[in-house]
Amino acid sequence: MSEQVHDVRLHVNGSVHEVQVPARRLLSDALRHDCGLTGTHVGCEHGVCGACTVLVDGRPMRSCLMLAVSAVDSEITTVEGLTEADGTPQGRLSPVQQAFSDCHGLQCGFCTPGFLTTITAGLRDNPDPSEDEAREMIAGNLCRCTGYQNIVKSVLRAAEITAEIESGERT
Repeated sequence: MSEQVHDVRLHVNGSVHEVQVPARRLLSDALRHDCGLTGTHVGCEHGVCGACTVLVDGRPMRSCLMLAVSAVDSEITTVEGLTEADGTPQGRLSPVQQAFSDCHGLQCGFCTPGFLTTITAGLRDNPDPSEDEAREMIAGNLCRCTGYQNIVKSVLRAAEITAEIESGERT
């Protein structure tokens, strides 16, 4: 007996993806397998590690805990959607992505997509965090490589870059 599938329209990174998924398909799996967006990583599959974090209507959400059918009518942003349009095919790195590059905020990179989306949302809520607030911002994401020091530096650098862009000091 085959499993019933549902027609689902997902709004991801400004594009519409029409997919057919079983009711129990996780959003992480739909993004990776049905939409072809493999930047969202699946680590623990229990919502603990944060590697699968995406933005749903601007808020961080563990995509391994959310069913794809429940994401209908929501705007989803994955790590692929964080780049900013600049007329080039690949786009310009967002302030958070640029800060990770500047501050060496990643090593193996597996956890990075979850950190990037989490920090993007966190800086919208708190655009000028202290070091302690930066640590709190990333507290729900796990990294087994970096020791978090450069990730915290990346949060603070991303806040600086964003402020420079908003003041016109940087384009």
